[in-house]
Amino acid sequence: MRTPLTILLAAAALGLAACGSDDKSASEGSTPTTADGAVDTSAALANAVKESSCKKVEKPKPKSVDTPKPKGKLDPSKDYYVNLDTNCGSISIKLDVKDNPKTANVLATLAKAGYYDNTAFHRVVKGWVVQGGDPKGDGTGGPDWRVVEAPSKNAKYSRGVVAMAKTATDPDGASGSQFFIVVGIDAGLPPQYAIAGKVKTGRKAVDAISNLGADGADGPPATPVVITKATLEVK
Repeated sequence: MRTPLTILLAAAALGLAACGSDDKSASEGSTPTTADGAVDTSAALANAVKESSCKKVEKPKPKSVDTPKPKGKLDPSKDYYVNLDTNCGSISIKLDVKDNPKTANVLATLAKAGYYDNTAFHRVVKGWVVQGGDPKGDGTGGPDWRVVEAPSKNAKYSRGVVAMAKTATDPDGASGSQFFIVVGIDAGLPPQYAIAGKVKTGRKAVDAISNLGADGADGPPATPVVITKATLEVK
């Protein structure tokens, strides 16, 4: 089994402690606890589902997708958008063709090839990040290639930034297919994760996905979140 593609290895709690959300709805309400004071994750997730604006859908089955390694370059004179249709709403990501052309091309190539169609957001850390792009749906899937484009040393993973997840053994700036969207004001991550772009529209949908996680939890959302269709738009 392949190692799950994580973001901040073994340090998610630090990221959660350092980050918040600029949307009050992400922090409103109390977190249920057990008799000994611990977070009652099951109750919190049940509340999240009840209050969610996401439509209920079935979790997609794992799939095998063979996609060639991205080649060529995107035209820097044009604007590229990856549009994600999900059961929590639509999300449009403007690709950073100018400063991160290789990484932008990864997302563009995979979206155009239908790689992300009927895949899930398999990881939610409420108020911090949401992660998707795995055809297996468990954090272990992805293509058998990597594209490497180290981000700027001054890279900031602020709210709405879309970056690529990697394993501990991957070099800085490595991209497969899995990506994460920053929910908090500042994820507090080191400049090790390739940046693909930033959410242009659809932050409410991103927040809705984030709110399907229990406070302090790191794992699947309370109910499936599915990318039904991903498309590439060029302007």
